[in-house]
Amino acid sequence: MKLTVVGGGSTYTPELIDGFARLRDTLPIEELVLVDPAADRLELVGGLARRIFAKQGHPGRITTTSDLDAGVEGADAVLLQLRVGGQAARERDETWPLECGCVGQETTGAGGLAKALRTVPVVLDIAERVRRTNPDAWIIDFTNPVGIVTRALLQAGHKAVGLCNVAIGFQRKFAKLLGVAPGEVHLDHVGLNHLTWELGVRLGGPDGANVLPKLLAEHGDAVADDLRLPRQVLDRLGVVPSYYLRYYYAHDEVVRELGTKPSRAAEVAEMERQLLTMYGDPALDEKPELLAKRGGAFYSEAAVDLAASLLGNGGSPVQVVNTYNNGTLPFLADDAVIEVQARVDANGPVPLAVPELDPLYAGLIAHVTAYEDLALEAALRGGRDRVFRALLAHPLVGQYAYAEGLTDRLIAHNREHLAWA
Repeated sequence: MKLTVVGGGSTYTPELIDGFARLRDTLPIEELVLVDPAADRLELVGGLARRIFAKQGHPGRITTTSDLDAGVEGADAVLLQLRVGGQAARERDETWPLECGCVGQETTGAGGLAKALRTVPVVLDIAERVRRTNPDAWIIDFTNPVGIVTRALLQAGHKAVGLCNVAIGFQRKFAKLLGVAPGEVHLDHVGLNHLTWELGVRLGGPDGANVLPKLLAEHGDAVADDLRLPRQVLDRLGVVPSYYLRYYYAHDEVVRELGTKPSRAAEVAEMERQLLTMYGDPALDEKPELLAKRGGAFYSEAAVDLAASLLGNGGSPVQVVNTYNNGTLPFLADDAVIEVQARVDANGPVPLAVPELDPLYAGLIAHVTAYEDLALEAALRGGRDRVFRALLAHPLVGQYAYAEGLTDRLIAHNREHLAWA
């Protein structure tokens, strides 16, 4: 089995490598190729990756290359984890929206739209090259904004599934609070990428007993603290929102906070400098503890599980993925991309049935889906007016004066990545 990671020079990659090494019985990789245009980073990450495999006794071969076509040739699956514009672009995404009184974040709001505009054309070009070289390969997208990017891939006819670590993160945290093994916890996870709610927490399987009321009663304070939301919000909702919902439920509070501290991008950039120095140490043969603060917790476990299922090597039969709606949420179009539990095998994911949603959740899902429709149109076709329309439609923007100011700033800060600008 051959897997290729596009964006393999990312400081995330040793987390993925560690998972591949530990879970080699689930996903028996014979060849792993790390592809990245940044040859210096690729050399550091590739060296550590080989040492991790060697320490854990993994027999697979790891190679590195900046040649995308060579790297994906013959791959059974291609994982995408790239960041167009690097941390410098992320830094801008997190700062210029604040000038208009809006949340500055890299995956949602105006910053998320900027990332989508930079990313979708690049990902589609990569996917076309994968298809020319190896049309049977599965594409697993971890590149944000995952929902929009995955929809672009699916609409272009690619064998693609989107993956996020939010659900597996909740699964691990809830398992710890409940004192059970993670595999015993199944989530009624519903929504869009970075706009989801845990409507139930079930033990033993998708049809198991719902222990969410017990979890909130006994551990509500801990869950609320982790989400940075008041406990009474969780009690009134009776569900657990993704931590990304704080941008919606406490928008003005978040904007004030973001204006008083360094951006997350600046923090991550400093971590990356430290991590790359560590990766260059020939004595290092395991992922360093600092990597846990970088983000992407449990990404490797989720990626291994998904790849194993798609490639017919087992994996969990039910996983949370991003895929076509196809009637799952009846108030959305079939070609909307949703993030829900699905049965996954070599034929791809099939979403499980979802009960009728409270309008409190369905309304916001429909609203953000409309934004994503416009965002994808702007990413594919370009144009200032399409950018403005997408921003005006976003619930975190929604006022024409804000949308005008944000449109100007988005184009000014991203001109080098926008072919039409």
